[in-house]
Amino acid sequence: MTATHPDIPEEQSFIDHAYACLEQSRTDAWKLRDLSEPGLGGTFQARYERDVFDEALINRLTQLDLGDAALVFGRIDRYAESPDRLETFHIGRLAVADQQREPVVIDWRAPVAEPFYRATGRESMGLARRRHFTVQGRQLLGIEDELFGEGHTGIGHDGGLGESSTGLRGYSTLLAALERGRTGQMGDIVATIQSEQDEIIRSPQPGVLVVQGGPGTGKTVVALHRAAYLLYTHRFPLEDQGVLVIGPNRVFLRYIERVLPSLGEAGVEQVVLADLVPDVTYGLRDSWTAAQVKGDIRMAKVVAKAIGDRERPLTEELRLPFRSGYVRMSAEMSADIVRGARRRFRRHNPARKWVETEVLAMLATSWHEPGVSINEVRDALRANADYRVALERMWPVLTPAQLLNDLYGSKALLRLAGERWLSEAEYLSLYRPRVSHIGEARFSEHDVAVLDDAFETLGPPPKKAGKADESDEIRTYGHIVVDEVQDLTPMQLRMVARRSLNGSMTLVGDIAQATGALAPESWGDVLAHLPDRKEPRVIGLSVGYRIPGSIMQLADRVMEAASPGLRAPRSVRGGGETPHFVRADDVASAVVDATSGLVAGLAGGNVAVVCPDAMVATLSARLSKAGIEHGRAAATALDSGVTVVPVSLVKGLELDGVVVVEPSDIVDDESMGLRGLYVALTRATQRLTIVHGRELPACMR
Repeated sequence: MTATHPDIPEEQSFIDHAYACLEQSRTDAWKLRDLSEPGLGGTFQARYERDVFDEALINRLTQLDLGDAALVFGRIDRYAESPDRLETFHIGRLAVADQQREPVVIDWRAPVAEPFYRATGRESMGLARRRHFTVQGRQLLGIEDELFGEGHTGIGHDGGLGESSTGLRGYSTLLAALERGRTGQMGDIVATIQSEQDEIIRSPQPGVLVVQGGPGTGKTVVALHRAAYLLYTHRFPLEDQGVLVIGPNRVFLRYIERVLPSLGEAGVEQVVLADLVPDVTYGLRDSWTAAQVKGDIRMAKVVAKAIGDRERPLTEELRLPFRSGYVRMSAEMSADIVRGARRRFRRHNPARKWVETEVLAMLATSWHEPGVSINEVRDALRANADYRVALERMWPVLTPAQLLNDLYGSKALLRLAGERWLSEAEYLSLYRPRVSHIGEARFSEHDVAVLDDAFETLGPPPKKAGKADESDEIRTYGHIVVDEVQDLTPMQLRMVARRSLNGSMTLVGDIAQATGALAPESWGDVLAHLPDRKEPRVIGLSVGYRIPGSIMQLADRVMEAASPGLRAPRSVRGGGETPHFVRADDVASAVVDATSGLVAGLAGGNVAVVCPDAMVATLSARLSKAGIEHGRAAATALDSGVTVVPVSLVKGLELDGVVVVEPSDIVDDESMGLRGLYVALTRATQRLTIVHGRELPACMR
């Protein structure tokens, strides 16, 4: 890459023109919005149309606001009707046209832009030249050319290595992007997407697509670009159906939150699983056994049985005062009603209204005088405590939280619901004291899928009018992206599948990094719990872009010990600084020194101290005492220059420099093990230091 390319002045002039056209588009959009300002007047239809139009304009204005992101990052010259005639397209973040509606910049997702990412020396896709820009804001810093056709090898004008010699597109531009310091937020890769990544991004929407990629292969950002591509390609109906992105934790969501907006897609919902089950208080921690039981697919049968156990006939005749006598219902009649409700209704709560009506009908027919209506009996018994107790015994209205609070709080109920599928140790691992007020109940992250499964069988509580509102139902989405999917349990995968409208999903992960309660051995274990309307596809990313070769060599040894037979990605960043090992009796002091060294050596780069969860508070206190300003990932994500990150939250993040603390403690944690250590060692993009007081795991010695 060089800044002395002869075409830089001409291309800079074009970039300036493109920004001027973009600004004019923004001005025109604001004028349209001012003219169509939603008001209170007119018919309902007119107001509705104004609101829809206004929303579309706001979305357009959001797309046109690039912030510091570069508008134009490349150009392709391709042969037109004859080999002597070339047509040129500038490729950028979004489509821009001039006042005559002539295209100035082509959206990177458009079909005409595909050769920019896919063309190779063997298959030029009609290109004569592919040009990469290194841009900072609006300033063009350098140009790298790749030439195609007879007599050309892909080596650019500036002597930079082209695709044919490295297997990578725009190698110099790519390296410049990779070696740029991290900011604590994931950036898009729209300017440097490689061929194997583009194949995934542009693959057909239907069905489940699994992207297997080791650390640094870009699988997360590829999945997000795929979401943006699908929204561009299938704007209708996908925009109305919705796109859902599910991340492993809130630190990760904060890390990726700017990627889709930078690509012009601000309306995608990004959540952790707990966000999909609202109005519940979380924070409880499970034992390892309880976490495994709650994640096992057998738990769905336990939940169904627990609900069935709450649908019970009376044990004796119900006798209630009415007028000058009594109305009655036998235990046998109540059993008939319970059986009838089970036959008629798939879900529990919607059947309550029918059960109550049948009970009232039985009571009314028992009155010795004919002609007594159900409403008369209902009005007479409305305040009768025995009547309400009988209904609650037969068919209580339950929320998922109430069901689990009762179930977990009774060893007898746990045995009744679980003994057919779980061992005694397994179902007793779920026991905890019942709280008297449901508002005080707290649940764990592993309860989320159990609560969701309970809701699917219970259904929403009936409204006063007798019908549940549609907003109370589980929302489905036209496409779902799940990151770190290898850590989801079967119950959590079942929860994700429940939200798929049509079976369209992009799942990204790495079996070698699986540290969940029920880590899968293969992708088949994951796919078994997901929609199968279309044959699933599994695509691997083989190239590691982020991690220097020297760090990857160390991580590979750990991966081989953790998951023998799995292949590590090939690092394109050969060499790099060798990982530094520090053995110390006072580990905390050594961590302070190592952190200070990385901060000084990286000159403002992003640094993380990755440690066992139990050490976060101690190390944070020592850093504070040493005067090192820092954040803690659980509270500040990666907003600080230095962040203490518990190993349980580090997956998916990337930092310029990383201090990994006490590898043996990480391995000893039953929820982490060697795979957790592998994750910790593969977060650094430039420098890695390992600080330990204990003997290192054998695979690191």
